[in-house]
Amino acid sequence: MLADAVRIAHWAAGTPGPGTAAPLAAHALERAATALELSPAQVRAGWDRARLAGLVELHGDTARPGWRLRAWDRDDSAVLRGWVALFDAWSLVHAAPEGIEAGAVAEAVEAVPQVLSLLQLSAGPVTVPALLDLLGQRVAELQEERCEVPLGPGRTAPAASAAPAETAADQAAATAGPARSADLNALLLDWALEGLAAVGALTLGQGHATLTPLGNWAVWVKLEQICVAAQSPAGNIEQSAADMLLGCARLTPGPARDEYRAWLAARTVGSAVAELLAVARGEDALLRGLAFEALRVVGAPAEPEVRAVLAEPSLRPYALLWLAEYEGNDPDDAQDVLSREEATWLWVDTAAAVADHGETGLLVRHLDSAVQGTVPALLDEVRAVGHPRTVQVLVALAAAHPDPALAKAVRRAAFQVHTGGA
Repeated sequence: MLADAVRIAHWAAGTPGPGTAAPLAAHALERAATALELSPAQVRAGWDRARLAGLVELHGDTARPGWRLRAWDRDDSAVLRGWVALFDAWSLVHAAPEGIEAGAVAEAVEAVPQVLSLLQLSAGPVTVPALLDLLGQRVAELQEERCEVPLGPGRTAPAASAAPAETAADQAAATAGPARSADLNALLLDWALEGLAAVGALTLGQGHATLTPLGNWAVWVKLEQICVAAQSPAGNIEQSAADMLLGCARLTPGPARDEYRAWLAARTVGSAVAELLAVARGEDALLRGLAFEALRVVGAPAEPEVRAVLAEPSLRPYALLWLAEYEGNDPDDAQDVLSREEATWLWVDTAAAVADHGETGLLVRHLDSAVQGTVPALLDEVRAVGHPRTVQVLVALAAAHPDPALAKAVRRAAFQVHTGGA
């Protein structure tokens, strides 16, 4: 279903210069057809599918590889997500019949999920008349919700004193309304079934339709997303990323992940990842750590954005740990990817989160997690790492530690950092 799209996306990503924007420029179309030994029609269709499946991203007149293309050969989930994106765009892959009002097309598209649900529940072929009946019922419900009940036999429009007399043609048109509506629904159902078949979601037989394994899986995924979004345990699904993460701060890991999944299910992946990273760049160290926990739930789609923040000192340790776990390292061994300086920076950042939101006893116990073997060595490296919260962390640690001698040493280190001393 996407083989030509992948080939064309690789070709476009490796072709310098403009000319691979949408629609595909004539000279680029010819070059692609020659290079890939495809017909111009195949190139055009494959290019459209590559864009719809997220295999290429358009930046002005230039095409760049999308994350799905980069992950295509090593990540099955990227392939499935690419196909789901194509499945979601079936109405663009297969253009609607000409001459049909846009509102009627939109109603049919909105009613298709019910048609797909019936196909999935039936677990086999469903006759076209049964699908047409369901489509008609759903369209009627949508019209009723919008107070757009069509006029038909027994229904008359409110009279107006100055309205012209109704002609025989008007009366005939009014009584023919329901028949016309049924014919229109039949035409739209045929279009929808052909569009879904074009993206591989179902197969069409003589008077019946059947979901393919891919189509059945896609419908299941959509239903699962709806269920996950409806089961937001802490009720933060409509909150901003920062408020949602704060709401999860007191949850244990399992319920917190459920909350992250519900919040993510209600948003597009790109916008959710961008919002989480924006929160991670803020001053609250607790939210920074929680943002990357939520990004662990996102998984593969977040990889390019997480890799892109490696150049940001405040996010680099978190991003390195995220990537290490994403690439299959044991979480207990992931710390090995951090340099001594990065580990110290992360220690200070985590201590800042504890100081702001935790208990004093937890801050004292946090000393044991430092990579340095002794407190004097830790203080030396903490002073050198340049974390903006170093002074506040050391002051809070000195106030919380029960050992007077150690507390004094920590206060001295805080003073030296504050005054710029060695």
